[in-house]
Amino acid sequence: MVAPMLSRKVLTLVILFFTSLPAFAGDTPIAPSPWQSAVSHLMDKAMADGLIAGGVVLVGNRHGVVYESAFGRVSGVPGAVPVTTDTIFDAASLTKVVATAPAVMKLVEQGRLSLVDPLIRWFPEFAGRGKDELRVVHLLTHTSGLDDLPIAPGNPLLSAVEGVALQKLKGEPGNRFRYADINFILLGELVRRVTGAPLDLTVAEGVYGPLSMGTTCFNPGPAVAGRCAATLDAGGNPLFGRVQDHSAHLLDGVAGHAGIFTTAGDLARFCRMILGEGELDGRRVLEARTVRQMTAPYFSRGGTVRRGLGWDIASPFSSPKGSGFSEASFGHTGYSGSSIWIDPENDSFVIFLSARLDYRNTRAFSKLRNDLSSVAFAMLYPGLRELAEIAMSDLPPVR
Repeated sequence: MVAPMLSRKVLTLVILFFTSLPAFAGDTPIAPSPWQSAVSHLMDKAMADGLIAGGVVLVGNRHGVVYESAFGRVSGVPGAVPVTTDTIFDAASLTKVVATAPAVMKLVEQGRLSLVDPLIRWFPEFAGRGKDELRVVHLLTHTSGLDDLPIAPGNPLLSAVEGVALQKLKGEPGNRFRYADINFILLGELVRRVTGAPLDLTVAEGVYGPLSMGTTCFNPGPAVAGRCAATLDAGGNPLFGRVQDHSAHLLDGVAGHAGIFTTAGDLARFCRMILGEGELDGRRVLEARTVRQMTAPYFSRGGTVRRGLGWDIASPFSSPKGSGFSEASFGHTGYSGSSIWIDPENDSFVIFLSARLDYRNTRAFSKLRNDLSSVAFAMLYPGLRELAEIAMSDLPPVR
C-alpha cells in the first residue's frame, strides 16, 4: 500500500507535481502492470483471509474507465461461479447516494421541495411531537438527532413513521452527527409523498434511464439472480438477488437507505456524471450547482465530521478515501462490501464491489478499502510509480 510508507508531506508534493500530467482515459482500460499486480495482491490476500469471496475493482476519471478487473467467486459456497465485470452486487447503503439523494435533489431543482422545508410539512404525523425544527437537510446530513429503531413487519412504513414521531431527538438538529438509516428511510418516503410515485420508479426515470445504467435497480428478481453476487442472511446463508438489509427487506426491497443492485460499470457512469457536474455523454441529469451543493461540506461534532448531502467527506466511515485523494473528495460505503470514492479536484474515482464474507473484522475491511483507493490513485498518476513500488514491496504476503 502507498500511504503509510510515505510521509504525507512528500506524497502531497509528488501529487502537486503530477496532477498536471494526463491520466489514462478512453474506451480501452489501460494500467501499468505494477498497479494491476498491486490490486491483485490486495484482493488475493482479502480472499485468502476470508474477508471476501470475490469482487470487482474499477478505477476511472470523467473520460472513462482506466482499469477494471474481477476477482474470485460470487459466494463462499463450494463450486460458486467466478465473478465477472458484469456481476450484479447488492450495493446496500450506496443506495443513499446513487438513488435517494439524487432523487431528492432533482425535486429541489424542480422547486417541488426545499432543503429547509420543515419535515412536518411532508410528515404531518410529526406535528406537536418535538420535530418542528427538523428540516430535510438534517436527514441528508445525518444531523437530525434521530436514532435507528426497530421496524415492525406488519406495516413497516407506518411503524417507521410512528416510531420517529414518538422518538425524542438527541440534541439540536444540525449539531449532532449520528449515522442512521432511518434518515434515508424517511427521505425515500418523502420522495413518494412529493411525487406520488415510489422511489424505484422515480430514480429509474430521472437518473438511471438518462445515464444508461441498464442493470441498476431495486428488486432485480429471480430472472437475473444467476448474475448476482451473494450476500449473507442472518444465519450465514447466501442470498442471490434478494436485498440483505433487514429493514429494506421488510419494506419490500424498495427503501431510501438500501436496496439498489448494480454493476461496477453502471456505477462508473454515475461517478463520471458527478465528475461532469451532472452531465454525461451530452445528457444532463443534475444541474452543476446541484452537484456542487450535494458535495459541499456540512460540519458537525465541532468541525471534526464533514458530510455532504448524502455523501461522506470526512467521518469515521471514510476509509475508502485512501491516500492521495484530495480534501475535496467524497464517497460512501455499503455494509455488503461496496464503496465508491470520487475526487473532482484530481478527476478520479474508485469503485469496489465485493461478495463479503466477514462482517465482524471491520478494521481489516476498512484497511482493504483504504489500500485499494491508495493504489487506485497512484494508478491514475503514474508519476508516483517509483515511490509507490518501494512502499508496496513491504505488503504482507498472501497466506
